[in-house]
Amino acid sequence: MNPPLHRAPRPWQRWLGWALVLLVLLAVLLLYRDPAFMLMLADQVWACF
Repeated sequence: MNPPLHRAPRPWQRWLGWALVLLVLLAVLLLYRDPAFMLMLADQVWACF
């Protein structure tokens, strides 16, 4: 039998991955709360049309 190509992530690696995902989501949420960012984003989307 062939050995498995990869092993399951360790618990601390899984926890670290979810912590990084949570930090990214919080950073995006904070950006969306900034009116200047929202205006810039709307201008960029509007420029596509």
